[in-house]
Amino acid sequence: MTVTTDLEPLEIALGRRFQDRTFLEQALTHASIDSGGSYERLEFLGDRVLGLVVAQMLLDKFPDEDEGQIGRRFAALVNAGSLSRIGVELGIAGHIRAGAGVINESIIADVIEALIAALFCDGGLAAAEAFVRRIWSPLIEMGSKPPQDPKTALQEWAQAGGRGLPNYRDVARDGPDHAPSFTVEVCIDGEPPAQAKGSSKRSAEREAAAIMLGMLGLEHNE
Repeated sequence: MTVTTDLEPLEIALGRRFQDRTFLEQALTHASIDSGGSYERLEFLGDRVLGLVVAQMLLDKFPDEDEGQIGRRFAALVNAGSLSRIGVELGIAGHIRAGAGVINESIIADVIEALIAALFCDGGLAAAEAFVRRIWSPLIEMGSKPPQDPKTALQEWAQAGGRGLPNYRDVARDGPDHAPSFTVEVCIDGEPPAQAKGSSKRSAEREAAAIMLGMLGLEHNE
């Protein structure tokens, strides 16, 4: 993938002309590039800033919901899948500096969090919050009821039917250390197993649970 060196379109997408582009450049740099600094530390910070803003937005939007309902909404809005979809829509992949074949959905999700931190470092909470509210407000408006993680939905179904807890088993790990792919199998007593791949064990487990739900003819609101 060709990396776009012109950062102005990205600044427009983020809604800020950076005073110090060092923050922006670091947020776009993967550890596979020996540049003296990658996005990991910014990702750590961005995760916290994103969580703070989205939590406040949800509490304001749904004043009558309890902590559990708000928590399910929150998890769906800030998980790696949601972050990677946002990154794809913003065209983030074309700006990431990484080794050949490294960029995947997980890295795009990480970079979104790093970019939120870059906004915070360059312009304070107001700059980061403005971006988060602009991007996440439509997603919050779309949620008519609290979503349910597929693993949670599968567990509740299994326990309700006396099947015990779903069992997740690691089947394979492929790819290089910087861009691994995990294959996970989920089993429930009396049902055929389901397998799925993901860029992390957690994402593979979620996908396997979703596939199992489909095999069972069950729906989950996510």
